[in-house]
Amino acid sequence: MADRYLHFTGTAPGRFLTRRLGLPQPAPLRRWSLDTPRLEGPLLHLTAGAGAGAGAGAGAQAGSGAVAGLAEVLAGVGLPVVGRADRPGAVVLDATGVTTAAGLGDVHAALHPVVRSLAPGGRVVVLGTVPSPDDHHQAAAQQALEGFVRSLGKEIGRGSTVQLVRVPGGGATAQGAASTLRFLLSPRSAYVSGQVIELTDATPEPVTDPAAPLAGRTALVTGAARGIGAAVASLLAREGARVIALDVPGVREELERTAARLGATPLPLDITAPDAADRIAAAAPDGLGVLVHNAGITRDRRLANMPAERWTSVIEVNLDSVLRTTDELLKAGTIRRGGRIVATASIAGIAGNNGQTNYAASKAGIIGLVRSLGPRAAADHGVTVNAVAPGFIETKMTAAVPFFIREAGRRMNSLSQGGLPVDVAEAVAWFAQPDSTAVNGQVLRVCGQSLLGA
Repeated sequence: MADRYLHFTGTAPGRFLTRRLGLPQPAPLRRWSLDTPRLEGPLLHLTAGAGAGAGAGAGAQAGSGAVAGLAEVLAGVGLPVVGRADRPGAVVLDATGVTTAAGLGDVHAALHPVVRSLAPGGRVVVLGTVPSPDDHHQAAAQQALEGFVRSLGKEIGRGSTVQLVRVPGGGATAQGAASTLRFLLSPRSAYVSGQVIELTDATPEPVTDPAAPLAGRTALVTGAARGIGAAVASLLAREGARVIALDVPGVREELERTAARLGATPLPLDITAPDAADRIAAAAPDGLGVLVHNAGITRDRRLANMPAERWTSVIEVNLDSVLRTTDELLKAGTIRRGGRIVATASIAGIAGNNGQTNYAASKAGIIGLVRSLGPRAAADHGVTVNAVAPGFIETKMTAAVPFFIREAGRRMNSLSQGGLPVDVAEAVAWFAQPDSTAVNGQVLRVCGQSLLGA
């Protein structure tokens, strides 16, 4: 459904009126396309904290930071990397060396002079490290970066975004951060802001063909007939994957149309069926490289008025079927070593939602699954487990929401607009990349930095 308010604020009368009334002024987001594959402007590389050297606060030269190999990784992003710029398209601040409260002054000194000059739709990525349980001064300084990033994301405006990426401590290298930085420093992350991503020290797999990084891999997407699931299936197919599109038999015709459009294999199947894992394995005899749990339902009602069947059906589809099929497919070896599991949570599972105790419980359960299974699946099976947590996404379902609730959902985030299914799909594709091995156990909110929740 078209966002008429976003269109109106892009006109001269709209800008004048909304400015006078103090209303939100959303900026059109620059999303990835063949015509806009990169951000506009150079990438400004700055350093703060120990090891930054003199002048770090004003813009240290690229390569002087604490993260080894960062300059080389940034060179692969596709933007010219500079130490100074009048109008950067992106800024990367290496703050891994900030270990004291006083050292936070370097963060201010580095970004204060440049944040206003950031190009519209620009990116700010702060690199930090994990707060130490043995050094409360370092822990305080590094945790402070999270509050800083979340606040800057809410004030930066003009369609720009801000993220914090925590690299492993102890001789950190940028090798495992390559896929994450490519994603965050590109139009693909247009609706992701105010997020904290913590990387492991796992060695990334090489990408043979950057134009088709998922070539040779089979990806299965549940709930793929329409909406977010169809967008995910489409993007994974574009990335070179052989896609199996799964949805319930009741939408078989729509599923087959979507699959035909993508060159995918349709699999009409109720994911809650007792033999669902066996039928998935049969549809992928060579194994799965990517498993995307996207299928989900809502049966909204306040708890006092919610019959047991409404509770049970949501938990069964959104959570129990995910747990069961994941366990069975991992045990059977259907998900190949180096594989990726991506589940779908929701900001409702983080912040809660009136009338959705069942849905919020199921989506919070997905977060628990990811955080617990991620490290063990990597150790035992060589498989990563992550989740996306969408906010207000423009779909047929949200188009049916009453007008005022829909408008509140659109405006109550730092970008003052709803996201698109492709925004969620881009995040899933990043998790699915072969060189995203160091991204594990993460829950990424794709919500424009919703004002609801943490």
